[in-house]
Amino acid sequence: DEILFKQPESSHYGDCPICLLPLPVDEKKIMMHCCSKLICKGCCHANQRREIQESLEQRCPFCRTAAPENGDFSYLTRRVEANDPVAICEMGHMRRDEGGYDRSFEYYTKAAVLGDIDAHFSLSGLYREGLGVEKDEKREVYHLEEAAIGGNPFARNNLGAIEMRNGRLRRAIKHWIIGAKLGNDHSLDNLKSRYREGLVSKEDFAAALRGHQAAGDATKSPQREMAETAFDWHPCS
Repeated sequence: DEILFKQPESSHYGDCPICLLPLPVDEKKIMMHCCSKLICKGCCHANQRREIQESLEQRCPFCRTAAPENGDFSYLTRRVEANDPVAICEMGHMRRDEGGYDRSFEYYTKAAVLGDIDAHFSLSGLYREGLGVEKDEKREVYHLEEAAIGGNPFARNNLGAIEMRNGRLRRAIKHWIIGAKLGNDHSLDNLKSRYREGLVSKEDFAAALRGHQAAGDATKSPQREMAETAFDWHPCS
């Protein structure tokens, strides 16, 4: 439990490798198929604007590889063949979205063995729903715990829900506090509901609220705000 309930310094996403600011825990980032880097939308948009203004060829804002044509996944395939866990997990996402759950399970399993945190979280979902594998709550919880230890805030929220359902309130609250401090909205909402019910102390809720605010503030920048309001934004991978 000491390892499981240790507060990570940041989420498993880490920092954008270009602006070096923490990556947000929502969808405001892009996975580059050419180098498997997660780039914030602010840096993607800034790169796109420069390319448009200077009539440049579209390239990855990190490794500067030429952008592939739409529907061309050759970069990703090469990364998968090189045993890149991020690329392998991404291929698992693609197979899952196509309904190929058996193949997605294989990709996720391989990526998890190589240490990918998102793969562990995705495996928990397959075990929960019985997609491509038999339903197994023990395996679901195992992969959620691996993901949570690695800094995945969504895994924290799910673990909290499982603990709450099983009547282990204190453990649920611990998970949600950690998730909220990593910037997860669902964890904060769950804490808020329990606080209104008198099940969470004022001190714990206040600390989680401050941590959630700090996590969100750390991901903000004028460049990212500009990307949010841009009408010509499109993915840079």
